[in-house]
Amino acid sequence: MAAPLLHPDRLFPADPGVRALARELFAQVEALPILSPHGHCDPAWFAADAPFPDPASLIVTPDHYVLRLLVSQGVSLESLGVAPRDGGPFETDPRAIWRRFAEGYRLFAGTPSRLWLDFVFAEVFGLQEPLGPATADAHYDAISEALMRPEFRPRALYERFGVEALATTEGALDPLDHHRAVAASGWGGRIVPTFRPDGALDPDQEDFRDQLAGLCEATGEDALSWPGYLAALRARRAHFIAHGARASDHGPPSAASLDLSEPQAEALFARVARGAPESGDAEAFRAHMLVRMAEMSVEDGLVMQLHAGALRNHDPATLARFGRDKGADMPQAVDFVRGLAPLLHRFGHAEGFTLIAFTLDETTYSRELAPLAGFYPALKLGAPWWFHDSPQGMRRFREQATETAGFFNTVGFTDDTRAFLSIPARHDLARRMDCAFLARLAAEHRLRREEAADIARALAYDLAKAAYRL
Repeated sequence: MAAPLLHPDRLFPADPGVRALARELFAQVEALPILSPHGHCDPAWFAADAPFPDPASLIVTPDHYVLRLLVSQGVSLESLGVAPRDGGPFETDPRAIWRRFAEGYRLFAGTPSRLWLDFVFAEVFGLQEPLGPATADAHYDAISEALMRPEFRPRALYERFGVEALATTEGALDPLDHHRAVAASGWGGRIVPTFRPDGALDPDQEDFRDQLAGLCEATGEDALSWPGYLAALRARRAHFIAHGARASDHGPPSAASLDLSEPQAEALFARVARGAPESGDAEAFRAHMLVRMAEMSVEDGLVMQLHAGALRNHDPATLARFGRDKGADMPQAVDFVRGLAPLLHRFGHAEGFTLIAFTLDETTYSRELAPLAGFYPALKLGAPWWFHDSPQGMRRFREQATETAGFFNTVGFTDDTRAFLSIPARHDLARRMDCAFLARLAAEHRLRREEAADIARALAYDLAKAAYRL
């Protein structure tokens, strides 16, 4: 008999005694509800509750993890169903896209994508044969047939996955119509927006001035003046909060913060708003607005998330031809100690303020982030993110951060995904890795078993619920 696609002891330690303890801990948290407090799923899925169209458009084309690895082996984005911005030809046959994906599936060996995808195939669709060229059509047909059934519609899957709350991410000007539709539908699922104002805070983004005009239109404030701009941002935050938002999210390239005087800030805004910035103005403006966003979070209670360290759109040719979020973003070094100093000096001890820091620069875990979180009450450490949302990445994070920050200055797991079907897979992986880490500590008598069980629950559920005020 062929081995199952997913081994029940996957990711647990090889030592039999420690593995047994990890298994015991995992059994206590495996079925806990899923909190997904930050991600990029489309709220329209839950507003319309329509069937997903086909396997390729659901699993392949929107997943930048899948795209980037296939592109690295010479597969074109067009052949994977990604439409060029110039209207050029691209593959529109979902079965052809799926076959191309299946041909390259062996490339994902050893990656977290392989673990997530195998979980989706086995646990969501009941497929036990590995995906490859020989099984591509059978997988495609089985998934296509399943997607037409009521139990595979978005709301039914949300309930089947055991999701308790799911946050999406929207730009500052989003009207949140889909969230309004979900709330009016009477369905019991909890889908909340997250305020992501980067487009309105970053003069380097090509649509920055359009964002300012949009703020004027959406709020009635004169967002081309400094006082009106701040008032407009406060109004948009209030709009999000009225629709259930619990957090804001900020993705600057660095963690720089800058606390300017009002005259300095007003002069800087005037230059960037009229499209005449001086050298260094864009970085200075982003850095100052990070402090202003913290100030507004102190006022209105939105949890502030900082995703720093991504150099977006590294390949200009891909950006020009296909646009953003096609797998060409890259990690870069981040200075948190000096960068966040102005923000933390003002708000690091502010009552009720929470700043959750994520990074792509792993070298900062033990040197900077854990010591900062181990002192400032406002600062919490987000889960390993993006390139490090992986078994080894999670292990490195726990090993490097725990000794200085402990477990309770972290916020559990955040899946941060566009791939809805992968949410239970990602939480399963994170819970297994945390239980493996805790089992080792218990086996070395650094934790009591009952203490390890309490921490396993906190990491799987309690810390996220508390940090995001869910």
